[in-house]
Amino acid sequence: MTEKLRFRNPELAKTIATKIQEIAPKKGKIKICHVCGTHEWTITHFGLRSLLPKNVEVIAGPGCPVCIVPAAEIDEAVQLAKKGIVITCFGDVLRVPGSETSLLEAKAVGADVRVVYAVSDAVEMAKKEPDKQFVFSAVGFETTAPSTAVEALGDLPGNFSFLVSHRLIPPAMELLLGVGDLEIDGFIAPGHVSAIIGLKPYELFPRVYRMPTVVAGFEPVDVLMAVYMILKQHSEGKARLENEYPRVVKPEGNLKALEMMDKAFTVTGGNWRGIGRLPDSALQLRESLKQFDAREKFGVHVEQGKDILLGCECHLVIIGKIKPDECPMFMKACTPAKPVGACMVSSEGTCRVWAKNVAVQA
Repeated sequence: MTEKLRFRNPELAKTIATKIQEIAPKKGKIKICHVCGTHEWTITHFGLRSLLPKNVEVIAGPGCPVCIVPAAEIDEAVQLAKKGIVITCFGDVLRVPGSETSLLEAKAVGADVRVVYAVSDAVEMAKKEPDKQFVFSAVGFETTAPSTAVEALGDLPGNFSFLVSHRLIPPAMELLLGVGDLEIDGFIAPGHVSAIIGLKPYELFPRVYRMPTVVAGFEPVDVLMAVYMILKQHSEGKARLENEYPRVVKPEGNLKALEMMDKAFTVTGGNWRGIGRLPDSALQLRESLKQFDAREKFGVHVEQGKDILLGCECHLVIIGKIKPDECPMFMKACTPAKPVGACMVSSEGTCRVWAKNVAVQA
């Protein structure tokens, strides 16, 4: 245990781990699902699963925003790039596989694809180069959607538009409860997303599904405490929504961010890679902002893409049905240097996290 606990407050972590051992059921299994790439990094990097009882399992759900972008929406960005339109995006979007190619591969053959660190950087580029059309590939959950909203509602140049691929976390959590053989017993909700949306969107899980749900931060002690809180609810035969991360997450969320999102977007159905179409799980620009919607502006729309290549089992990793090392391609045909599946691309992808931690340690 000492080898693993190389982080702040190791003694507190040991105490919580002991309490988990004490409160865990002696018979049966408890399966807890988180939906956050940063949570998976914390759990895997610090070996937190090794501190849990054997009958308490923590699985990774669809918490990587890059991993769940459907191939069709990458295909749209590639199509625009090939037409001479400048595509701007965050760095981890570059290598996300489309049906046939990625933006990085399009860039390698001459397309103008640029990495930016903020949406505002892309807007400034467009203002400085008015003779070119610029598109920002807006990928992310509720955490990054407000920054897109702020720019969309601001002073945009006429040569700028968005390819919106924002998705919402609670509908994906609800979907997991309908996967029959997954049998989830509790949720650890993501701290970053919850800092924006607050607690209200999670209320249905304990109320309707009797599902213990705990919003957690990202320190190892945060995650361990969330596991303990879920197990305590089980021991009491109750299901509650609890906030382990009150130092950042407020019940009402970030009201200004929510206001900006509401002004810029409407909620619609959307496809998720490896999952399919989920109702009320995606954002699109409001009608008043349609002139900045790249799909409308350039008439680009790919109805269906090839999300999963033959032999890749990203779709099962994304919903937590298998661990990365159960995929036959993991660290063989699919590696961080040459990712086949989307889960190996981003630092928040479960396969990438395991490749950098579990596989290296093995």
